[in-house]
Amino acid sequence: MNAAAAGTWKLGDLEVNRIGYGAMRLTGNGMAGNSDGPPIDRDLAIGLLRRAVDQGVDHIDTASFYFSPLRSANELINCALSPRRDDVVVVTKVGPGRDPSGAWYAMARPDQLRGQVEENLRQLGRDHLDVVNLRRNGRDMNSVAEHFGALAELRDAGLIRHLGLSNVGPEHVAEARAIAPVVCVQNSYGLDARGADESGLVDLCGELGIAFVPFFAVSGLRREAAAGQERDDRVRRVARAHGASPAQVRLAWTLHRGPHVLAIPGTADPVHLDENIAAAGLSLTPEERELLGAPVVEGP
Repeated sequence: MNAAAAGTWKLGDLEVNRIGYGAMRLTGNGMAGNSDGPPIDRDLAIGLLRRAVDQGVDHIDTASFYFSPLRSANELINCALSPRRDDVVVVTKVGPGRDPSGAWYAMARPDQLRGQVEENLRQLGRDHLDVVNLRRNGRDMNSVAEHFGALAELRDAGLIRHLGLSNVGPEHVAEARAIAPVVCVQNSYGLDARGADESGLVDLCGELGIAFVPFFAVSGLRREAAAGQERDDRVRRVARAHGASPAQVRLAWTLHRGPHVLAIPGTADPVHLDENIAAAGLSLTPEERELLGAPVVEGP
């Protein structure tokens, strides 16, 4: 059971195993900023990160705005993995932000992105960031050019190694690539949310040699909500045939979408972590992939 079983892809010159880990759930809250629950046990979180790396995970997704009152994803990553920082590619994101109370503030201006990059550097204890994704605010940000240009300047200054995009469409990829290389695109995508298929974004990334990195690949339309009973009968049937969990089937389907597709499932449960990593070795038949790729049908 090792993340390497799914193969590798390169983020620029950084080769990573296609199964990674998303750190958002380590803080006890999601993108909505809900911090009312109890904080995750610190030792458990640090142990979970180390357990993931021990099983071949060498690509971790995070952000400085992943925090709750007593936990910061970046700080946990720094503490857990500082002795092994050369073994792990850390991908963070900038654009959105939250104040110390957890409330979201407006999308950062281009001239404010340096401050966000420096905050990630401080929290992660690094002198440069491996990959920084510009996360677009879809409500009022039609163009990424000015923001991406500001990040390209920080890359030229040595603060960032590679650049990516998040929450974008094909037109934003073209806009950004005219400014600087794009090594990854991170969007919501999975069996229940295939907008990136409808827009052609998944295939476009493959054609351009860009990693496509889905988030919510397991939770789908539930997003940050707690895992519920699998409602798609097709997923249940395929899972039974392989002696696998529905989450493993969803991850395997995502990885089968193309060799450039990565996965960053997040969890605070060591058992679920092991299951997610084991999905790297789950091979679906062409018939199963065709079955799962059909329009979603929910069971009772």
